[in-house]
Amino acid sequence: MVVDNKGIISYIPVLKEDLMIFKIKPSEGGIPDFKAGQFLTIGLHVPSEGKIVRRAYSIASPPEQKSVFELLVRWVKKPVPGRLTTELFNRREQDEILWVKPTGAFTIDEKKHDGTPDDRRMVLIGGGTGLAPFISYALHLKSIGSKREVVILHGASYVDELSYRELLTDLENESLDRGKDKWNFRYRASVSRPQEWFNRSWNGQKGRVESFLRPKLGTDKSPLEELVGESITPENTIFYVCGWQGTVDGALDYLIPKGFVTERHKRKDGSYGVKFESYG
Repeated sequence: MVVDNKGIISYIPVLKEDLMIFKIKPSEGGIPDFKAGQFLTIGLHVPSEGKIVRRAYSIASPPEQKSVFELLVRWVKKPVPGRLTTELFNRREQDEILWVKPTGAFTIDEKKHDGTPDDRRMVLIGGGTGLAPFISYALHLKSIGSKREVVILHGASYVDELSYRELLTDLENESLDRGKDKWNFRYRASVSRPQEWFNRSWNGQKGRVESFLRPKLGTDKSPLEELVGESITPENTIFYVCGWQGTVDGALDYLIPKGFVTERHKRKDGSYGVKFESYG
């Protein structure tokens, strides 16, 4: 049985006409406990259907944030506009919204299959709004003083879709200033349509986000391996991938030949090196 809670849309930072960050404040009480990487189901009354329509969105805010939930939402208009998302983008600040307690299994693995602490490097690959759970991951890990190496790779079509770019750059700069022994974080982004005029200022990685895993021309090292300074193996790295199914498939095309296996097809001993969540 779905148990709805009431809330309000407290603030809407607009990144572009079809990409927004929604901050949702519970009407009563605070934010319940949840794990980084879980999702929030929200509900709105859709007049054309005469009923409440619900949809789940990954939570971008960390569990330590107890005043609002933060959601990164893209309004997909083609081939058919999303029912709930269309209604959401027509709402204003202070409008009422329904929400259901967070849930989901796309969370950080703190231990390996054998029960020992998992101290492998975490590479978080997000395509588009698939970045959202990784914002929660990063802020949570920083909050608890984690010493694990964290790398966020984000891909988008256009520069203005690199949401949270300023925050992630600040997190990397803090890592460089404080030292990797205190906060070990790196962030890199990729733009898949560099030839378009709007992206003319972009001088970073070009192509889909999984191109960070492809060996560079004339070398056997990928941009990711150059960034971390060593070869990527199942023993030293675990991957988390979130986005459209094409993003997941593209990443697996590079990782499986290198000996990585997914959580859904784990080895006989229960070990794995890729955890993913896809939509669409």
